[in-house]
Amino acid sequence: MSVSTMPRMSEDRIADLPCWKGAIEIEPLKGGLSNESFVVKDASGSHVVRFGTDYPFHHVYRDRELMTARAAHAAGFAPQIEYAEPGVTVSAFLDAKTFSAADVAAERERVARLLRRFHEEMPRHVSGAGFMFWPFHVIRDYARTLEAGGSRMIPELAHYLVLAGELEAVQAPLPIVFGHNDLLPSNILDDGEKLWLIDYEYAGFSTAMFDLAGATSNAGLTVEQSDEFLRAYFGGEPSPDIRRSLAAMQCASLLREAMWSMVSELYLDAPGADYVGYTADNLMRLQEALDHYQSVYGKHSS
Repeated sequence: MSVSTMPRMSEDRIADLPCWKGAIEIEPLKGGLSNESFVVKDASGSHVVRFGTDYPFHHVYRDRELMTARAAHAAGFAPQIEYAEPGVTVSAFLDAKTFSAADVAAERERVARLLRRFHEEMPRHVSGAGFMFWPFHVIRDYARTLEAGGSRMIPELAHYLVLAGELEAVQAPLPIVFGHNDLLPSNILDDGEKLWLIDYEYAGFSTAMFDLAGATSNAGLTVEQSDEFLRAYFGGEPSPDIRRSLAAMQCASLLREAMWSMVSELYLDAPGADYVGYTADNLMRLQEALDHYQSVYGKHSS
């Protein structure tokens, strides 16, 4: 299917959904790297329609995502799901600002406190079989997927796996929490009164450190800003082990994001998405984070 035909077919499917009140207006919602979204206005107000199928190569299953989004709404972190059927969800539209990296930096302590509440409160609301998100398993599985798919990055995979093992080995033990696990700045919204989290494709039981690293590394926070983020999350001065865990996990988060994009190069074709460019950007940022990590903690002998 060509990209040019996708919006028309999507709009036809939107028009056929049984949840609308009166005539509708449809506008594409830009920004997604793997899903197609629209803002739809009807007589009752504005709504967000999101299309997405299962992506086994990314460990994404929409029934789990739907359950989590409903749980997150019940816990007060996400907009209400108003309608769902296979391949499509309709949620309430939030009149809110989508965060940029600069917004996360400016509101870093507020974001940290949001994550602390999310991690603590979500387990009481999720249901069904527990899904475990361990970033180092994801990296290893992505390597298998890239090898099997004949990726252009195959010559680098052995290096990525060694690096992932080194970063995993220095993680400080932390309690299992329920993590969002996809904390790009654009997944944080601010309505002027409270912060919201959207997009729950990767949410599951995890280590808090991956969310802390994702939020800080994806927003490009400085070392000092990241330390302030940690203090706000933990409510006190972080230990040296926690600081090292964060620095290592920031590298792992960027490696996982880069490998996500490599896999997406093979299997996704979202309108307007430049996966090759996104891969290059994340690999560059990974090298910067790794240079810092190794300058502070030393370079592994391997």
